[in-house]
Amino acid sequence: MSAHLYAVILAGGSGTRFWPLSRHLYPKQLLRIMGDDTLIQQTMRRVLGSVDPGRVLISTNPAQAESIRVQLGEWKDRLEGNFVIEPEGRNTAPAIGLAALEVVRRDPDGVMVILPADHVVKGEARFQAAVRLGATLAEAGHLVTFGIKPIRPETGYGYIQPKRAPRLGKEGKLAGYPVARFVEKPDARTAARYLKAGTFYWNSGMFVWKAATILEEIDKHQPALGRGLGRIKQLLDAGASRSDIDGLYRGLPSVSIDTGVMERSAHAAMIPVDFQWSDVGNWSSIEEVAPQDQAGNVINGKVVDLDSRNSIIYADRRLVATIGLSDMVVVDTPDATLVCPKERSQDVKKVVEILRKQKAPEQLEHLTVYRPWGSYTILEEGSGYKVKRVTVNPGGRLSLQMHHQRSEHWVVIAGTARVTRGEEIFDLVVGQSTAIPTQTRHRLENPGREILHIIEVQNGPYLGEDDIVRFQDDYGRNVKR
Repeated sequence: MSAHLYAVILAGGSGTRFWPLSRHLYPKQLLRIMGDDTLIQQTMRRVLGSVDPGRVLISTNPAQAESIRVQLGEWKDRLEGNFVIEPEGRNTAPAIGLAALEVVRRDPDGVMVILPADHVVKGEARFQAAVRLGATLAEAGHLVTFGIKPIRPETGYGYIQPKRAPRLGKEGKLAGYPVARFVEKPDARTAARYLKAGTFYWNSGMFVWKAATILEEIDKHQPALGRGLGRIKQLLDAGASRSDIDGLYRGLPSVSIDTGVMERSAHAAMIPVDFQWSDVGNWSSIEEVAPQDQAGNVINGKVVDLDSRNSIIYADRRLVATIGLSDMVVVDTPDATLVCPKERSQDVKKVVEILRKQKAPEQLEHLTVYRPWGSYTILEEGSGYKVKRVTVNPGGRLSLQMHHQRSEHWVVIAGTARVTRGEEIFDLVVGQSTAIPTQTRHRLENPGREILHIIEVQNGPYLGEDDIVRFQDDYGRNVKR
C-alpha cells in the first residue's frame, strides 16, 4: 500500500436502544460496555494498529464533541484539528462526504477506513489484516465493506451476498470479492433462509475506499448531495466562515451511504472477515460480548439475584435485587429504570421517542455530566433553584464566564478551590464558601493535587446550561469576542 491511510470514526449516533444507560448527550460510544475502555476508546486503540493518530478524524456533532474530547484526552495533541463537526445529523452519506473532503484537502490520494465508534471487535490481528486488504482493494478503485458471517437469523441488520468470482485480492486467509447484491433488513423467515444458505453476510457498516473515489461515486449516484458537497469544498477552499458552511450542510439531502451509494455502485466489494464483531445495538445483544454466569445471566453492578435465568441485570449505583426472572432486561440508573422482556429490547427506542416528545430530561443526559475539567452531578432541583456537586481535576479550571439569570453559592467539601470573582482572586479550603452574584465574571479552578469537590447552589428564574457567557476557555469552546 503506497497511499496514506486515514481513519474516520463515526461518532454522532445516539444509541437510543441502549437507554437509560445511553442518552442523547451521552450516547452508546461513550459507555463502558465491557472492559476498562469505553467503546470509542476501544475503537481508537484498534485503529491505531493501522493508522497514525494524526490521521484519525472524528466525525461527530457539537453536542457530543466535548465529551468525546474528554474520553480521547490521551491523544489530545494528535487529534487537535481532526474533529469533523456536523452542525446537525444528515445521515451517513453526508457525514462521510464531509470527512472525505477533509482527507482530499490533506492528501488527494488518501485512503479512508470508516469505523462506527460503538462496535465491539475481538481479534486485533484479524482486524488489521482486513484493513490492509481493504486498503489494497481501495487503491484499485473498489468501495470495500467488511461482511460478518451470520450466527443467527438477525432481522435488524442488512445483508450482503458476494460473488465468488473473480477474487479481487488476498491477505493471508482473507480474500475480497465483488458484491452480487445488498439486501435491506429482512423478515424473520428470509433471515432464517439466508442463514441456512451460508452465502449471505451481515453488513458491518465498516468501509474502506479512496476519499476521491467515494466523492466521485456520490456525484454519480447522489448528484444533489454531490453538488452540495462541491459547494462546501469551494467555501472551505475560500476560507469561508463556519456559519456559512454549516448553513449549506443543513440543506444537504439525508442519505444513507448504504442505500444511496453502495447498493448502486458497480465498484462495491466485500471482504468476508473472520474477527468477532457486534454492534451491540440493543440490550439483548450484550450477551454477544459480555460474560454470562452458569444460569445464562449477564450481571453488572451491585446486584443480588435469586434464581433468575437468561436475563440481563445492570445496576449503576443503587442495589438492585431480582428474583426468578427469565429472559428479562433490568437496567437501573440514578434517574431512570428500564424493565422489559429481552425479545422487546428493540422497542426501547420507542420509549426514548416518547420521552423526546415530552421533552423529558431523562432522554437528554444523565444526572452526572462529564466535562474536560471534571464533572457535575445534579443532586436536586426545583422552581428557582438547583443543587450540584461539582468536581474539578487537579490543574483543571472552568471557563471564565458569567450568567445573566442566576447567582451561585459555592461550598468547598474537599480540596482547595481558587476562585476568580470580578477583579478578586482568592483560595477557599474545606468548609469555606463564597457567593457569585448574577452578571459577575467568575472562574473556578483547582490548584491542588487532589480532586476538588464543591457543592454549588444556583438560584434564579432560569437555570439552563445555555445561560453561560464565556470570555476565556482552555478547551476550545466558543467565547464572547
